[in-house]
Amino acid sequence: MGVEVRAAEPEAAPEAVVSRRGEIAAGLRASLSAGLGMFPLGIAFGMLVVQAGLPWWVAPALSFTAYAGSLELLLVSMIVTAVPLATVALTTFLVNFRHVFYAFSFPLHLVRHRLAKAYSVYALTDEAYAITAASRERWSPWRLVSMQVALQLYWVGGGVAGTALASLMPGPIEGLEFALCALFVTLTIDAARTRAQIPSLLLAGLSFTVAILVAPDAALFAALVLFVAMLSVRHALGARRSREATDA
Repeated sequence: MGVEVRAAEPEAAPEAVVSRRGEIAAGLRASLSAGLGMFPLGIAFGMLVVQAGLPWWVAPALSFTAYAGSLELLLVSMIVTAVPLATVALTTFLVNFRHVFYAFSFPLHLVRHRLAKAYSVYALTDEAYAITAASRERWSPWRLVSMQVALQLYWVGGGVAGTALASLMPGPIEGLEFALCALFVTLTIDAARTRAQIPSLLLAGLSFTVAILVAPDAALFAALVLFVAMLSVRHALGARRSREATDA
């Protein structure tokens, strides 16, 4: 009788599994700094929802459908005051238009899977962009997406906790809106730790100042456009100087 010899089936490389788990863990660690700020901000958002007289489920519903902290805070007031749908659409466009500029340098090209890439686009928030911009480490698809998932869980969890906490409070709390501004200030300081970033900060301040004076009704949109234009000019001048130094 002949002996049938079968080729051994290839087994999954343990190195790949370990590497995948390590990248997910690295993404979770990367989300921690911003997540610790997002969670209390989410609590403030959840409390605002309840204090505005809306059902508690509005907080997680907005966090899954809109998922943009500044926009969600604005939507709460617009829902309460019954703002026309056209105004809501225009406000959403102006507030979230900055995400278009984030896509220029966000490492989205690393994500190959269609569903994962769709989620990464959906979850491209200020915090996710700030983390990747400030980090000097190499990003992988698993690290990037796990970081974004963790950030959304911080935000949604904070919102739900805020609605529960608001139901126990005897009265409303004033000044919760400032939590969003405080988070943006923290992210800016975290992203600008070297002298090389000082010119960008000065250009950002100049852009917003000019926008306030020229277009106060659309200051954010005008400031973003002006800031991108200034950064483009700065990049072109820097590239030109590099070429001249190389040719010299």
